[in-house]
Amino acid sequence: MPLHLIKLSVGTDSIRDLEEWIAGRVAAKVKAGEKPEHTHRTRMVPKRVAELRDGGSMYWVIKGQISARQKIIDIRPFTDDQGISRCFIVMEPDLIPVMPRSCRPFQGWRYLVDHEKPADVTAGFGELAEMPEELRRELRELGLL
Repeated sequence: MPLHLIKLSVGTDSIRDLEEWIAGRVAAKVKAGEKPEHTHRTRMVPKRVAELRDGGSMYWVIKGQISARQKIIDIRPFTDDQGISRCFIVMEPDLIPVMPRSCRPFQGWRYLVDHEKPADVTAGFGELAEMPEELRRELRELGLL
């Protein structure tokens, strides 16, 4: 069964902001001649790597709500130049909107078990899938979603 991570997206106000930030990072890697992949560097190395690689996603908290996810491709541990263990979480660049859910602030990342993950906002949700993110956020805050 896949396992997921949840992380705060600090400095972004919307899924669109996060998409633009990711696109900028990938473009910078291409310009530098590096592999065009989206990575997130973190100090703590997950212990449950096999479960994360088995279909896991990174769920992003934006403005106090779980808002989107990215599929995790790989976890690459390394030791930095100061001898500290770190890792790169490698993800697909595409963001998938999810049903907004409130989330309290926390530091670092947390595990999110598969049965607690929010549902993807897909065509199966009808008009909700076409609704602007801000409106979904407001409806969620009002308890209407």
